[in-house]
Amino acid sequence: MDRPTSLHRALLPEGWKRPSGYSNGMVASGRMVFVAGQIGWDTEGRFPPTFAGQVEQALANIVAVLGAAGAGPEHLTRITWYVTDIDAYTDALKEIGQAYRATLGPVYPPMTLVQVVRLVEPLAMVEIEATAVVSASPAGD
Repeated sequence: MDRPTSLHRALLPEGWKRPSGYSNGMVASGRMVFVAGQIGWDTEGRFPPTFAGQVEQALANIVAVLGAAGAGPEHLTRITWYVTDIDAYTDALKEIGQAYRATLGPVYPPMTLVQVVRLVEPLAMVEIEATAVVSASPAGD
């Protein structure tokens, strides 16, 4: 599960089975970008009605924040998902996978998924935070 850039290297301990859709760990060097939890609303504050739709929008929001730092999905080194209903997540896995690949491409950083009671925005079903590492050049304003 090699990264598309030489700044990142997925970790696979000896004897471990290669995971599907994520990495067990990652080594990266460069400038760090921290993306706050993004929920599935658009720039007008509207939420898609489906779980997968909210995931796709939250991922698109992450890509937009990364872009503001001169980064892209290929720089992701960690993603944490907070969902309000684990069953809604598992029921929508096919659609989530399609949305993930369409938005982030073949990027599979270490990920954690946690079910929470609720999120700050009552209509939000998912919140996703991310960390990325880009080249060691100074951050632009």
